[in-house]
Amino acid sequence: MNNPDWRIGILFSETGATAAIEQTMINGSMLAIEEINSAGGVLGRPLKAVAYDPQSQAKKYREFAARMLVEDQVKIIFGAYMSSCRKAVLPEIEAHRGLFFYPTFYEGFEFSPRCFYTGAAPNQGALQLASYMMENFGSNFVLIGSNYVYPYEYNRVVTDFVVQSKGKILDELYVPVEAKPEDFTRFIQRLQKLKPDVIVSSVVGIGVNYLYKAYAEAGFDPKTMPIAAAATSEADVVSMAPGTAAGHFTSTVFFETLQTPAARRFVAAYKARFGASAPVTACAEAAYFEILMYAKALEIAGTDNPDAIIETLKGMEFEAPQGRIRIDPTTHHTELWPRLGKINMDHQFEIVWESDARVKPDPYFVAPTFDDWSKLALQHRKM
Repeated sequence: MNNPDWRIGILFSETGATAAIEQTMINGSMLAIEEINSAGGVLGRPLKAVAYDPQSQAKKYREFAARMLVEDQVKIIFGAYMSSCRKAVLPEIEAHRGLFFYPTFYEGFEFSPRCFYTGAAPNQGALQLASYMMENFGSNFVLIGSNYVYPYEYNRVVTDFVVQSKGKILDELYVPVEAKPEDFTRFIQRLQKLKPDVIVSSVVGIGVNYLYKAYAEAGFDPKTMPIAAAATSEADVVSMAPGTAAGHFTSTVFFETLQTPAARRFVAAYKARFGASAPVTACAEAAYFEILMYAKALEIAGTDNPDAIIETLKGMEFEAPQGRIRIDPTTHHTELWPRLGKINMDHQFEIVWESDARVKPDPYFVAPTFDDWSKLALQHRKM
């Protein structure tokens, strides 16, 4: 007898170091599920979410993924923020022949035939951010990141690009994922000594708040030494004191302030459901559209068999809030729309540059050059 619903796993953290950003991903997922079900479900059957809180811990991600696949009869899981958590889930997905959707920007250098990557690869953000910073602020960089796989790989990509572009990496430092304010003391001391042109941050979780607070308290000026971040989002700045993050930059594919009709509809629906002050992030947008895209594939395939869904998704295009996206059939990564935002005094991101073309993912590039992404993306457009 067929199940009366389509079960899917939602595996994001409500507690722990990265709870703030992951809550936006839960929200994006639930909004998509509710919209699908209110329209009659898929083939007359609703989506039913099975969810657990892995507490920002990779071990718990793996445990809950196994429980979903074995005990809960879930075949498809959407989840994870940190790469360490994704890497913990994938062996279970592959062992049980399930399917995983990962909605977070990440370091690249990975392929799983049973995973679709809907967040940005490094060539869809890291290079554009480094290029913009060198063009507008200078070529001497200091790198800081959280102590796990994504920041190490992200910083390797940035280093290769900066050095190739005749810039310099003056220092590279890391702080714990479960960071404390005192973890940034040495970093501030290094900034005072080195005086770089740009700080590139891949700090995640609660450490983001401590980084910007320490920077502000040290009296540095973002007009001459901005933080250029890979992970700082609306979910981070909303909890900071007024002006703390103003003048700093983030690279991503979606900002809450994006003014296209599709983006405005998504943001309005999100805030109507979760509150006017609820932050809308790029990760929330990816978590939202990937479930809608899955529902489209499910309707076409007529089954939630992972192998059938995989084949249906290859090459699929979809109207996401950020723009029309496409799943690359070879890498299972997504063609996306890179953008750069500058934080203002109201904790909003003002878009200062965006690509004029959808950028193909290139998760395995080794020697990054401008030719690796898009010549059109070189056309910086000041907004």
